[in-house]
Amino acid sequence: MSELALKAEKSDAADELAGVRSQFVLDDVVYLDGNSLGALPVAVPGRVEDVVRRQWGELRIRSWDESGWWTAPERIGDRIAPLVGAAAGQIVVGDSTSVNVFKAVVAAVRMAGEGRDEIVVDATTFPTDGYIAESAARMTGCTVRPVTPAEVPDVLGDRTAAVLLNHVDYRTGRLHDLPALTAAVHAAGAVAVWDLCHSAGALPVGLDEHGVDLAVGCTYKYLNGGPGSPAYLYVRSDLQSRFDSPLPGWNSHAEPFGMRPAYEPAPGALRGRVGTPDILSMLALEAALDVWDADGVSVGAVRAKSLALTDFFLECVASYVPSGRVESVTPVAHEERGSQVALRCADAGDVMKRLIERGVVGDFRHPDVLRFGFTPLYVGFADVERAARVLGELVR
Repeated sequence: MSELALKAEKSDAADELAGVRSQFVLDDVVYLDGNSLGALPVAVPGRVEDVVRRQWGELRIRSWDESGWWTAPERIGDRIAPLVGAAAGQIVVGDSTSVNVFKAVVAAVRMAGEGRDEIVVDATTFPTDGYIAESAARMTGCTVRPVTPAEVPDVLGDRTAAVLLNHVDYRTGRLHDLPALTAAVHAAGAVAVWDLCHSAGALPVGLDEHGVDLAVGCTYKYLNGGPGSPAYLYVRSDLQSRFDSPLPGWNSHAEPFGMRPAYEPAPGALRGRVGTPDILSMLALEAALDVWDADGVSVGAVRAKSLALTDFFLECVASYVPSGRVESVTPVAHEERGSQVALRCADAGDVMKRLIERGVVGDFRHPDVLRFGFTPLYVGFADVERAARVLGELVR
């Protein structure tokens, strides 16, 4: 057994989160693609079967009240809240990330007020965020200014209405400075909107602590909610009365069953709702969140293991992969790293295909990036060592 394999064995033996792995459906593959789609928690199939067979099949429409369907968006939002550093009553679950980005950006511009007609957007963002920002700008009479997160403080001014940023870059895994950037946005009198898709469930976010105005995120990555599971919208409590959604629906009406022709928004985060919730996927998400109730599972513990896993992966890559064959584009500094490692490799697409054939599942990002996501709830140090060893064998 190699020195690194021995180190992995010792680290797994000392891992306080190792027991959580049994709460997921895993086979013999090394699954390092949880930053695209999280693994299936073992509690989900049985819960979904109950929702389908009993709640829907037997109770039918009574389940809106008796099974808690109607209150699911805010109830599940309150379960996500501590994972992103938010108090209860500020998160509502529903719709896709894209829809929630649209709600948040338009609402942010409306909050910013007269004279502010520029939306600053992360130029390195996931493409959809940029598309949505452009559409929101057309709708609100604004212009879009794409810049890198590092450039944001220098471009803020009296015209800035809203700033849309990603907490973690989806390609490189770079973690951006949410506290400092939020403070800079506020100093300019603008509204900060954060996309948490690649950070929620992987590292501390601190929405309340750092005064974030609005935030959105998906639930199918590190929160393991399942393919297409609903996203969420955070509206800081003191801004909720001013949150003017561009998508007012009957579910966000103060009196939803009044069927009134005039719209009156519900109080609190509920005004972030739109239409009828997607109950099947929403309750699958609720079941998936049960893994966070296990003893010793906390965002702090997950972050500590995430950093240890990614450090170890970089160490193993340096040892197993021939020098110059791959290049890490993920920051080495812990304060700048999310929970993934991205390696630049000239033949990345072919290499990832062969990795998957060998039981190491990551993903490829055009044109030359091998992306490996580390979900500490079910990834171990032996997985990391094996992944790097197989990579080294394939690229020699």
